Amino acid sequence: MASQWENLLKNIGEWQGSFTSFSPEGKQLDDVPSTLILEGLRDNKAMRLTLNRFPNHKPPYEWKSEFSSISRSMLVFEDGAFSKGSMQWSPVSEFGGEFGLKTENERLRLVQLYTHDSQLRSITLIHEKLAGTNPSQRPQLTPEQLIGEWQGEAVSLYPDWREERTATHLKIEKTSSDRLAQTLSFSIGSTVQTLRSTAKIDRSMLHFEESNPPYQILLLPNGASSNCPRAIAPRQGFILELGWLVAPNLRLRLIRRYSDRGEWVNSTLVRETKL
Repeated sequence: MASQWENLLKNIGEWQGSFTSFSPEGKQLDDVPSTLILEGLRDNKAMRLTLNRFPNHKPPYEWKSEFSSISRSMLVFEDGAFSKGSMQWSPVSEFGGEFGLKTENERLRLVQLYTHDSQLRSITLIHEKLAGTNPSQRPQLTPEQLIGEWQGEAVSLYPDWREERTATHLKIEKTSSDRLAQTLSFSIGSTVQTLRSTAKIDRSMLHFEESNPPYQILLLPNGASSNCPRAIAPRQGFILELGWLVAPNLRLRLIRRYSDRGEWVNSTLVRETKL
């Protein structure tokens, strides 16, 4: 098995894209072109990250960092996908997570941030391509693209670097003009667990009002989706998630899971295909 550092090296390159910010209600607020360069140093024993952003009517912004280790709050998967963020939720501090999914020439990143009083503050989507390549053109995600049966595998990584693999089956169906139902089954050893939930369709938003806590899935450009609670409450486990419909029959999901004590439990990468 490759090390976490070797997995991160798969992100080396010049990534050209933009930071697109949204309100919690899904309104686009800004779109800022960007360039991120990640390069190896000293025979790839260290890395340098250079981020440039080019906001309209403002001077360009540049940020540089060099590092030779990975934060304990970050886990990187074999294909270079990663999840990082707060290790502990607290009702009196800011909280958030960042996600990165990767194909051969593209990356999709998402940042979800919460206020000091645990209300969702902002969502930022970052779609990037390697310099010199042409990205795929994907429309904004719609509920109709998600309807069907999805078979996949989930790989969970834990902060102590343990790994767990499970088979998954997700069925999404439309039950009325404005409602979806989904059934998620996953295997742990010889045991199969099943979770069922329903959502109200509200334009580019799916509201899972009966979940505890209530969730919202925001359907975004480039086949992306953001799944998270609108508010975090004590003694309720929760997840943060980035989804990416890479192709009509292939979807990636990256999940960051927290316990009912607000502790980060693990990060899970799901790769699922439509049957």
